[in-house]
Amino acid sequence: MKDRLISYAQEAGFAKVGICRPDAVPEIAERLAAFVEAGMHGQMAWMADRMHWRGNPAALWPEAKSVIMLAEPYTPEHDPLEVLQYPDKAAISVYAQGRDYHDVVKKRLKRVGRWLIEQSPGTEIKVFVDTAPVMEKPLAQAAGLGWQGKHTNVLGRDLGSWFFLGAIFTTLELEPDTPEVSHCGSCTACLDVCPTSAFPAPYQLDARRCISYLTIEHKGPVDPVLRGMLGNRIYGCDDCLGVCPWNKFAKEGRDAKYAARADLVAPPLGELAALDDTSFRARFSGSPIKRIGRDRFVRNVAYAIGNSGDQNLIGAVARLVDDDDPTVADAARWALNQLSSEAPRRSE
Repeated sequence: MKDRLISYAQEAGFAKVGICRPDAVPEIAERLAAFVEAGMHGQMAWMADRMHWRGNPAALWPEAKSVIMLAEPYTPEHDPLEVLQYPDKAAISVYAQGRDYHDVVKKRLKRVGRWLIEQSPGTEIKVFVDTAPVMEKPLAQAAGLGWQGKHTNVLGRDLGSWFFLGAIFTTLELEPDTPEVSHCGSCTACLDVCPTSAFPAPYQLDARRCISYLTIEHKGPVDPVLRGMLGNRIYGCDDCLGVCPWNKFAKEGRDAKYAARADLVAPPLGELAALDDTSFRARFSGSPIKRIGRDRFVRNVAYAIGNSGDQNLIGAVARLVDDDDPTVADAARWALNQLSSEAPRRSE
């Protein structure tokens, strides 16, 4: 059954499949509790709200006997860090440049789940894609897909860094795989490249300083000390993934839905600053970016304009100083101040 399951899952589009028991990572609860107690989760209250489930996968669904972890690559065809050299353009995380992975992966998981039920009548399943209290990354390591690197993301010797995770909990008893161990060695490339020093130590992340968290999860104004460190990153950050040397083994993305949309690869900041709610929704229909809403998105764009040093963008951000959203207006005023302070130095 396990061999046939792996074969079918790969046929369905997954690059790698691994299996573990729901109780395979008993240390999750302690690690999660320490993370939350230190406040490193920031505004992500959902991490604490259902911590008893998140910290113990076996408690999420006691009837489950096995957890099937699946990896689906979205490896970029271009250098994701090249856009950082063009401060008047927006840097959008690779995973958000195509279709929303939640929808794509979940459909594929359901397809594999239906097959499993057909092969073993009476089997029950539950599928999860980053939207339930499931700690996918430790489970992926327990299932042998890869390991959590020093940047806390999962990477694999035969996968690289660029892949999504999906989980199928099932009442079917399947033979577990051997857990993976870290192969980071002495490398600290991911820690050294972080613009905001978000890693207090290897294998630890302080989300409150992480650009992905600040541009996606954080509501309201970003700490002025951190705004200048965002650069032109307006949705997520790929720096720690992009520099990982294991990416030389990254598998190519198989699904065209993950291919980057042309209008989301280095779009002009001035163009994005002009988006109102209607045009934002239209532009990002089917994209994970739509989830954060126009106001938070344009807030990020304003910060990026302030960091650009480009006087040609003054008009674009000046129109936002009276925005209905006070956080956007605050970001616009900050950006104008940054550009104004840049003007004398650039004219010398």
